[in-house]
Amino acid sequence: MTTRTRIFLLDDEELVVTMLARMLKGEGYDVTARTDPGGAVDAIRAFSPAIVLLDLKMPGTSGLDVLKEIIQRRISTQVVMLSSDGTAESAVRAMKMGAVHYLTKPFDFDEVKLVLASIVEKAELKHENEYLRKISGATLGHKEMIGTSEAVQALRQQAAKLAKANVPMVLITGENGTGKEMLARHIHQLMHAGSSGRLPPFIGINCAALPEPLIETELFGHDKGAFTDAHTEKKGVFELAAGGSILLDEIGEMKWDLQAKLLRVLEDWKVRKVGGQHEVQIEATVFATTNRNLDEAVKDGAFRIDLFYRLGTFSLHIPPLRERPEDILPLAQHFLATYATKYRRTGVVGFSPEAERLLLAYEWPGNVRELRNMVERIVVLEGGPTILPGHLPKEILFRREPERSPAPASAPEFALPVEGVSMEDLESTLIVQALARTGRNKAQAAKLLGITYDSLRYQIKKLGL
Repeated sequence: MTTRTRIFLLDDEELVVTMLARMLKGEGYDVTARTDPGGAVDAIRAFSPAIVLLDLKMPGTSGLDVLKEIIQRRISTQVVMLSSDGTAESAVRAMKMGAVHYLTKPFDFDEVKLVLASIVEKAELKHENEYLRKISGATLGHKEMIGTSEAVQALRQQAAKLAKANVPMVLITGENGTGKEMLARHIHQLMHAGSSGRLPPFIGINCAALPEPLIETELFGHDKGAFTDAHTEKKGVFELAAGGSILLDEIGEMKWDLQAKLLRVLEDWKVRKVGGQHEVQIEATVFATTNRNLDEAVKDGAFRIDLFYRLGTFSLHIPPLRERPEDILPLAQHFLATYATKYRRTGVVGFSPEAERLLLAYEWPGNVRELRNMVERIVVLEGGPTILPGHLPKEILFRREPERSPAPASAPEFALPVEGVSMEDLESTLIVQALARTGRNKAQAAKLLGITYDSLRYQIKKLGL
């Protein structure tokens, strides 16, 4: 269920207030009603209603005075005037001041319902349009993969192939702050590079942040009357993103029952609104991102194995920044140029050699996001053309050196058997041992073997492990 639409009712006639409030509450609205105009504007601001029903003629303070104060104090609400004047001249004057409608006493309750439903629908459409403009290609910005590491070069190549094939869905994994959404936006832009005008919409929804009762209607939409406050039909992101892309962020946190509904959508590419009777065909690319180990989530029974395999048809993994240190300085310089332009600090040009050494030595637990935020903070708060060690945060300046085991006196020597050895069998044995020792943590296993994460994944696939 969504949050109920709030209505503030102000009329000096007790009978009018009682009857209207009862009718509105019966329609599912959240109503606050008053008969005294004194302090009403403060009460309106505190209640933050979507609609104010305001009587024109009240003792002491008129409805026009209250409307004028609402406008002067820039309170975001829609005002409907209540008039007992059959000519409605004052109501028309109120509409010229900023009211959106007027209702004449005695009320036709059907008319009241229609007027309020129309206002709510227009407000939702306005919000929907503003949302679409916000996430459309006009505001998407240029999203490029920054870095020179083998991992980033491989991701660029894979992204280009997926975009060219126009695949229906992509699973992107990686720690927090590695740039999963950025990679999804990069693929989205490649997919629609030939589009004329603005890019199709790219709509993101955080599966962990939204309350459970809201996420289904946000994803799939709802029909009018689907629940108490469903006064109008609502489109979900699958419909809003038609022709574009959907980002399902933190997919690993999605509740089990909703996973089943999502799987059905991804199998049939049709969506049925909450309370709806008909299915709607959808055309959008789905990007799912997670920092969770979905293999483990499946084993623990927290994630459906069928959804995991459906999403994982095309998957990309972004290694943490500590595993690709060659990307640190290019990223830092990119962020420096970006924020120097944004904050008009064009005199800031680079990092000193010692600052660069400290950046390279740091582990970056927050990954690219931590690096970006640090550079932005320095650009805003520090002066001078060059970023020096003293400008860096203390966790980088005074980082603790990791404890190291004493080096062996000499490197162990591998004795080649007289009959020779199968390199494939040897590689397979070493990889299996490394995975077993690290609890199948591929990143740690790659470190044990002295190879990159991507190289390990390639070997696992090649050797059928």
